Amino acid sequence: MGNLWQRVFRRQKPAAGRVRPVAARPVRVAEDEVAVEPDFPLTEIEDRFHRFVLDLPPGDAGEPSTAEQAMLKRLDLLSTRFDMRSLPRLPSVLPQLLRTLKNDNAAGGQLAKLVGRDPLMVGEVMRVTSSSYYRSAQPISSLQQAVVLLGQEGLRRVLTQYVMKPILQANAGGFGQAAGERLWDHAERCSHACAWLARHNGCDTFEAYLVGTICHTGTGAVVRLLDQLAPASTPAPFSQEFIASCAALATRLSLQAAQHWELPSRVIEAMADRQPGRTVAASSPLGKTLAVADGLAMAQLLGEHERLTRDTDLSHTWPDAFAPALLARCQQDLRRHFPAVEKSI
Repeated sequence: MGNLWQRVFRRQKPAAGRVRPVAARPVRVAEDEVAVEPDFPLTEIEDRFHRFVLDLPPGDAGEPSTAEQAMLKRLDLLSTRFDMRSLPRLPSVLPQLLRTLKNDNAAGGQLAKLVGRDPLMVGEVMRVTSSSYYRSAQPISSLQQAVVLLGQEGLRRVLTQYVMKPILQANAGGFGQAAGERLWDHAERCSHACAWLARHNGCDTFEAYLVGTICHTGTGAVVRLLDQLAPASTPAPFSQEFIASCAALATRLSLQAAQHWELPSRVIEAMADRQPGRTVAASSPLGKTLAVADGLAMAQLLGEHERLTRDTDLSHTWPDAFAPALLARCQQDLRRHFPAVEKSI
């Protein structure tokens, strides 16, 4: 499957001159006016993000070509037959552990007993607590000590990463590891932004962290569907409309995965709010949090890889969800926690 992407899309490496330049920043309106233009259109950011994940060259706006329309019909048909049981299974103990973690008074012994039922989960907890970040003066000699050292917030995050990282990375089909790794990079940033925003709008921070982690599960599933198509030739680069249609299909499959895994009801509701035709203004509080965090995480990741201007301001993109000043602070927090890697000369 190593050359599948070339067979499907006639892969083209974009030349430096082909990358569309970032649009000039619009003129800001006066402070007393209602509308303020965001620095960059969200639809363009989403298009660039999906092309980055799938390693596709830039495409043009406009209607999908005849070949693209035919492929979209086949993708839609395959998606209706997609077997959710083919996704990696969640540990059987996870639902009970998630319910216990929602109780702030849960004892360390109780949590350790649940974690101890899954050997791989035990190994991940012990590995993390042995790292330099958590290393204590005394060596960790028991699982209960490790759980207490992590605390409930740390345990929630370790378990979420333990469960979801392999799923995102293994669910990228035959296109190699790049798509899975990039999806996980986005998941880290999206979950961080979700938890940050949740503290300011009354949402449960762990549910926010969880929904931010799993929100692009369906993108990997779409890649697996593309594996099944593999036509001999397809026009490239794909249009923006084609990429947007694939993204919409991925959003639908992400919701189905969350339902299949029986995740918390508010997480499923937030995923439902992201479906095509739903507006951010009419979304649940967690749905609004996810919509905003997803966009901020896309922009953050693209900025780190020089696919978007690093200081792109999205603070005015979601006026019906969060105040611009709060979103500006969230973007600053993302840049602090996920700095761009300096390139060696």
